[in-house]
Amino acid sequence: LQDVIHFLKKCRYVTGGFGGGPHQYPHLAPTYAAVLSLCLIESDEALEAIDMLGIKSFLWSIREANGAFRMHVDGEIDVRGAYCAITVARLSGIAPDDKLFEGTADWIATCQTYEGGFGGAPNLEAHGGYSFCASAALALLGSSSTVNLKSLLRWSVNRQMKYEGGFQGRTNKLVDGCYSFWGGALVQITQMLIEKESCKDGYTINIDELLFNREALQEYVLICCQKPNGGLIDKPGKPEDLYHTCYTLSGLSIAQNFSSTKQPIIIGTTNNEVLATHPLYNISPKAVMKAYLYSQENSPNRDQKTNAQDEQNEPIIDD
Repeated sequence: LQDVIHFLKKCRYVTGGFGGGPHQYPHLAPTYAAVLSLCLIESDEALEAIDMLGIKSFLWSIREANGAFRMHVDGEIDVRGAYCAITVARLSGIAPDDKLFEGTADWIATCQTYEGGFGGAPNLEAHGGYSFCASAALALLGSSSTVNLKSLLRWSVNRQMKYEGGFQGRTNKLVDGCYSFWGGALVQITQMLIEKESCKDGYTINIDELLFNREALQEYVLICCQKPNGGLIDKPGKPEDLYHTCYTLSGLSIAQNFSSTKQPIIIGTTNNEVLATHPLYNISPKAVMKAYLYSQENSPNRDQKTNAQDEQNEPIIDD
């Protein structure tokens, strides 16, 4: 882990953010990956490697006037950028009411399609990965009233295929192991957002169970996505890789662990059990909480924070 921390320090760009490797220009994707990796290590040394002021400066450099974010300076604009920006900001101690994200929720809302899901940008096809990014970003911002959550939930649950048990990423596409997380977490987040909005409207919807077949998703991952020589895959016949290994296991975690107050649902023996992952960040809830506490205690603007702002920084989904 020491070597990981030292390598990621070398990937920090002098003006803020992380590049894909040493001396590379900063980019939101590796910045997101680096910050989450350092949070996952959970040590003070790892969290100290996150340059809070540098992160904020980098995010301002790629922010658009309408609240959208580019992936890098002069790069592409999509919902993934907004999600990555909000994620690293929250874990770095930047409050959700900061002007950095003024207009972001409204821009994300323009990406919702007639199907109910979200495209990568306005007027693009609804996509499972982008829909996860949109819903998670809105949850982190605490602003989901501008989107049609019921339509999003209907679209989301219909992405699980009855025969395979896995999730497809778009309408009329084949299943893909990585959508075990993008799709499974999307359903959970959307249900939580609906529950939260119901409280604002004066009534309460209690979520007792996730609205997808958790057993069927586990069977798809365990039976169809494991390679005999190790690693996990998109679907039978595909090669193993780290990306699909990560997100199929993450989807397995979502399918097994609904909340800390409920017993996990595990297909097969207990050897198949995996630890819980936070549906918004896809790292352990413990790592998220440690990052929150560390950023609050070590934020350069700590003395300017009010108790109300600290309360606002509490995670919306806490399991």
